[in-house]
Amino acid sequence: MQPTSSRIQYRYYDLVMATFVTVLLLSNLLSSAKIIDIGLGSVGSLAFIFDAGTIVFPISYIFGDILTEVYGYKRSRRVIWMGFGASVLMALCVWVVGLLPGEAYWVDSTGQSAYDAILGGIPNLIVASLAAYLAGEFLNSFVLAKLKVITEGRYLWVRTIGSTLIGEGADSIIFVGIATLLGTPGFVPEIMLSLIATNYILKVGIEAAMTPVTYKVVNTLKRVENEDYYDRDTDFNPFKLSA
Repeated sequence: MQPTSSRIQYRYYDLVMATFVTVLLLSNLLSSAKIIDIGLGSVGSLAFIFDAGTIVFPISYIFGDILTEVYGYKRSRRVIWMGFGASVLMALCVWVVGLLPGEAYWVDSTGQSAYDAILGGIPNLIVASLAAYLAGEFLNSFVLAKLKVITEGRYLWVRTIGSTLIGEGADSIIFVGIATLLGTPGFVPEIMLSLIATNYILKVGIEAAMTPVTYKVVNTLKRVENEDYYDRDTDFNPFKLSA
């Protein structure tokens, strides 16, 4: 069904939006905290390693799929830009706090060095993440919206996984590439290709594994919101903020 007004009040849109932004910020924080090696070895020169943010970031794509599938590209676009703004604010706050002088005992107890080691890389990661995020999320939402019209709303699993393959591919390459070029702690040229490959495989794999959950949430929201938006005449300009 197609809404007749852009000002329809939804019961769960704000909740989905808040969850999306929360997961995005959490993934940025975790990406700066740790590079993980769970001992699965390597394939040729590619080691199975990934940044910690990879564990939760695919959830943002799941919620991005839900937003586009239920509420349409225009409302998904609005949420993507809200996530962008929240990430910029977080990076600014972390940077400003890092510049403030620390209490002497706290500094002597490795407080500042620990802060710099864990959170000092966040501004660089935010730059990398925002570039990757905008490219990946908008590609994901665009492909999903177009495929929904082409398939007349059928084959949700094909549409969600297909859009993820494209969106996460762009995201992984741009994020790891920029983080490495900026000299972010933990992101070095020697492991760049390993991080890109492993991050991509894990992100797509997690979303594919969560497909039954995506189906359940999408079908429930369509029913309770009385909405199933088709982007037949949508302006897909990512910089147009109106919903």
